[in-house]
Amino acid sequence: MSEIKVEKPSQEKLKELKVESWSPWECAPETFDWEYPCDESAYVLEGKVRVTTPTGEVEINKGDLVHFPKGLKCTWNVIEKIRKVYTFDK
Repeated sequence: MSEIKVEKPSQEKLKELKVESWSPWECAPETFDWEYPCDESAYVLEGKVRVTTPTGEVEINKGDLVHFPKGLKCTWNVIEKIRKVYTFDK
């Protein structure tokens, strides 16, 4: 299974992905377990989170474009209130 991928996208890439049309989601600081039912891409508008997977830990911050693979089981530790937009990859 592939792991979480994080990148700092250009404005052109965000336009190309049509990020402005993605669904919004936000969460106050908390810790919870999650499993991804399908591939998801997310763009972080604000906040900071640490996602722990069986193979390590990834820190995600404002401005990050993140890909979560289908079937990934992880624990989210929201450090600063997070606001993101997301889409399920086809």
